[in-house]
Amino acid sequence: MGRNIKIWVLFLTSYSFISNAQLNEYNERRHDLDQKLMIGLGSWATLNVIGSSIGWSNAPNDEIQSFHQMNIIWNTVNLGLAIPGYIRARRGKSDLTLSETLDEQRKTETVFLFNAGLDLAYISSGLILRSESKSDLDKSSLYRGYGNSLLVQGGFLLVFDWIAYGIHSSRSKKGLQPIIEKIELSDSGFGLKYKF
Repeated sequence: MGRNIKIWVLFLTSYSFISNAQLNEYNERRHDLDQKLMIGLGSWATLNVIGSSIGWSNAPNDEIQSFHQMNIIWNTVNLGLAIPGYIRARRGKSDLTLSETLDEQRKTETVFLFNAGLDLAYISSGLILRSESKSDLDKSSLYRGYGNSLLVQGGFLLVFDWIAYGIHSSRSKKGLQPIIEKIELSDSGFGLKYKF
């Protein structure tokens, strides 16, 4: 009986060490990926704010001025999302349980999918503004400029969010799925066993 308990304790200790090490590494890489994604979003936003500030001041007409104005507004918001997102990813905990890791992974994928849906709404709004520019001649330049900006910014974000979702989803299938597949109910049904 004493020998069985020692074997069981050894098994639990080695299982815990292996799974914790794998999960820690997985979570560290997820945080690294999120940092890189936020640097990408922040770089896009910074370049747009700088470029559109110059463009706005040198715009030859109201439509182009409106385009650059919306780019500045839009990318100020993007910077407001990218900077805290980067800080959150940099400070993210890596020593999570399997359940916590799965929950964080689900949240991350859901955020990028939800954002992709919003991006389609932004693109649609851009198309609506461009359409409205034909019927409201007083605001035609404003609507066309804002509409074109929404098409560019929404298009970029749609590609960004789909790529981010795809990378995270792929990593989950390659990194978490093998860990999950090694865990199954014990033969008695009262515990779990881990296949080495």
